[in-house]
Amino acid sequence: MWFDECVFYQVYSLGFCGAPKINDGFTQSRITSFNAWIPHLIKLNVNAVYFTPVFESDSHGYNTRDYQQIDCRLGTSEDFAKVCNELKKNNIRIVLDGVFNHVGRGFWAFQDVIKNKQNSIYKDWFYIHFDGNSNYDDGFYYEGWEGHFGLVKLNLKNEEVIHYLLESVAKWINEFDIDGLRLDVAYCLDPDFIKRLHHFVYKQKSDFFLVGEIISGEYRRIVNPEMLDSCTNYECFKGIYSSLNDMNLFEIAHSLNRQFSNDPYALYKGLNLLSFVDNHDVSRLASNLKTKEHLPLAYAILCTMPGIPCIYYGSEWGIEGLKQKGSDDNLRPFIDSPQWNDLTTTISKLIQIRINTDVLAWGDFKTLLIMNKHLVYKRTYENKSVYVFINIDEHDVTLNTNQLSLPPNLTNLITKNEINLTQEIVLPKYSFLICQ
Repeated sequence: MWFDECVFYQVYSLGFCGAPKINDGFTQSRITSFNAWIPHLIKLNVNAVYFTPVFESDSHGYNTRDYQQIDCRLGTSEDFAKVCNELKKNNIRIVLDGVFNHVGRGFWAFQDVIKNKQNSIYKDWFYIHFDGNSNYDDGFYYEGWEGHFGLVKLNLKNEEVIHYLLESVAKWINEFDIDGLRLDVAYCLDPDFIKRLHHFVYKQKSDFFLVGEIISGEYRRIVNPEMLDSCTNYECFKGIYSSLNDMNLFEIAHSLNRQFSNDPYALYKGLNLLSFVDNHDVSRLASNLKTKEHLPLAYAILCTMPGIPCIYYGSEWGIEGLKQKGSDDNLRPFIDSPQWNDLTTTISKLIQIRINTDVLAWGDFKTLLIMNKHLVYKRTYENKSVYVFINIDEHDVTLNTNQLSLPPNLTNLITKNEINLTQEIVLPKYSFLICQ
């Protein structure tokens, strides 16, 4: 499918546009500012965009008020359609956040329950107990997501709820020509609902992409032919920055082998998981890493390991942002215009290689050398191989190529220069090499 050969660009929609943190009810066309970034995306070589929530919400986007209206802080449906049309003109796919586990207290059906209590025709849309009370003194108790009562849990067994959500998805497909959904907290969603959604969207678009947020656990539980195409790979997210900080590449090598190798115990061979080094919920990579020279190395691993790479807006030029207790504002800033530096150039080249090299999209994974500060692995597809060398040390390293069973002649995919291997290869400090 198209998504297996994509590199995504993630945007936290409300923060990117500089929208007020609380929905003030005033409509302002902010989302159209994204069109000015499309030349940047083209230069970066990404070919898909993932927007975090764009629909009417109480504050941060994940507390939905109305699934069928664009958040007034971003503009109108017409405004967002203009952005989507411009992306499609440039052959850039579109994935939206589907927040189906819960809604905000401002959600229109929940507001009806607050007003009419037991007489509300929507009371069965939620998990409500009228013999208790809520933290908001509503006169009834309700289930919130993981104890957060600003996030009201939807009853995904209720046919009216399912009909409303699927109707909303159909509207998004018809109005904005979206190509996929990222399912928020997919690990919490009712499995039967995911199956219903799967069959519904594939009737709308046979190549529709469904990717779920999963923090931990067994990915195949919901990534399978009846449910999702992919999910977030948090294990390798942690493995990349932790290996670099601890100067211990055994960690990421272990995760990659555990997930994708040809060994019988490999858990996810054949699955293309959504890979990332940061996103809207975790600290920026530039803040996570102890050594700034490791930034391009992290992206080299991201773009050459099995999976679907995703770049978080602003991180391509190394902006910082630490996750703080009680606030994610540092992770989701307003950025007036894109920047470009040496890191961006490197990432652009890596993305180009990833998109243009079918071995990196579909190939098997095998480690050839694992040391604390040096890693060599091979991706193979249809009798073609790509070799990846990583040196995270502050010193140059010389590797014996005879021990790696390398072919005598290779091409550096970054520089396009030919490499004639003798008995050794020198990797400069803080460097990577990708060759075929």
